Amino acid sequence: MNKTDLINEIAAKADLSKAAAKAALDATLESIEQALANDDKVQLIGFGTFSVQEKEARTGINPRTKEKIQIAARKVVKFKPAAELGK
Repeated sequence: MNKTDLINEIAAKADLSKAAAKAALDATLESIEQALANDDKVQLIGFGTFSVQEKEARTGINPRTKEKIQIAARKVVKFKPAAELGK
């Protein structure tokens, strides 16, 4: 399912126009993105939790040249699905 398919599903299930469904989805995604940018956790009961995790810098190996390289510290988004999701 892509974004257009999701907008169509939202419009049909919530009895909204496609424009209103797109606006609602965009606002939702923007709000989640802003919260994660501020290192906040987003918990949607019955769906799951989005959170930001910091990964420390580490040494890796380039598989092609076998040369050691330094991998910089970074932040990654994690998603933990709720137990009810997928049942």
